Amino acid sequence: MKALVYHGKEDLRLEERPIPSVGPGEVLLRVLRAGICGTDLRILHGAHRHYPSGVVRIPGHEVVGEIVTLGEGVSGWQVGQRVFVAPNTGCGHCRQCVSGNNNRCPDFCALGITIDGAFAEYVCIPAAALRQGNLIPLDKTVDPAAAVLIEPLACVLRGQDAVAVSAGDVVLIMGAGPIGILHTMLARVRGAARVIVSEVWGARLTLAAAVGADRTVDVNVEDLQQVVLSESDGAGADVVIVAAPVATAQQSALELAALGGRVNFFGGLPKDQSIVPIDTNLIHYKELLVTGTTACNTYDCWRAATLVRAGRIDLTCLVSGIYPLERFAEAFAAAQQRSALKIVFDPTQMQ
Repeated sequence: MKALVYHGKEDLRLEERPIPSVGPGEVLLRVLRAGICGTDLRILHGAHRHYPSGVVRIPGHEVVGEIVTLGEGVSGWQVGQRVFVAPNTGCGHCRQCVSGNNNRCPDFCALGITIDGAFAEYVCIPAAALRQGNLIPLDKTVDPAAAVLIEPLACVLRGQDAVAVSAGDVVLIMGAGPIGILHTMLARVRGAARVIVSEVWGARLTLAAAVGADRTVDVNVEDLQQVVLSESDGAGADVVIVAAPVATAQQSALELAALGGRVNFFGGLPKDQSIVPIDTNLIHYKELLVTGTTACNTYDCWRAATLVRAGRIDLTCLVSGIYPLERFAEAFAAAQQRSALKIVFDPTQMQ
């Protein structure tokens, strides 16, 4: 099979690899689509902790596939069935796993992160992932390119749960990349009264408006604080979601939040630039709730998939391009452009 293999920083190679063998309790998928996300870009640049020097591995953790082989003992699934895969599998018995937070498991396993992933024609799903419910059925009416976004949507769902986005809220989303757009769509579904989206790249704001932002702000030409006050009758935002890896956005989020507001630092900062001076008096005197969320658990993925299957959120507008594996250099270059949102591989496509 064709596979895109990481050999080191800035060193991805398209190789021929054997189709993975399938053991007891495992499932082999033919990969229909696999998405490139910010994590994959960090892997490419040698900046991911699970890809230290010397690791040779197939990345890709946002995957929609079709079952081609069932391992011994697998029941409840059929060859030809289309599925989405929740990428994170916990150990299953630690405190985090038993509380449902397998994304926080100290000994987690993740497709394309700690084991070979989906930037290939086929991928094997481990038995532990099947036992823990990581395989999620999809209707064939769902666009597989859009469905790879179920995983980032699940992460967004987790982030909004942490700050309890609900009916009547004024929500400020800082950043209009793929994650910011997903936050905008979900905030509308959850009943936010006003959704404000800010961005330094003004061209991205057009899509934010199209998917439900009530007010978009190009911070290069407008004063974000004045806009937030105007849109909230002078109160500030009930919820502020920092959906971009920008230190200054994290700093200003506390100022933009209303009294009793809730803040989510969704976008992680580069590890060598993660120390941010903040005014903790703002947290104290405004009684702010400041949270952070990372990745998603398996139940988050099930809920996100349910939203997509029900047609409550249409993810197709976020797909900016679909590439065969042979054009991986072009695909990764496109994924790093501000004009792109989600770039997807189609391993079934020939160059």
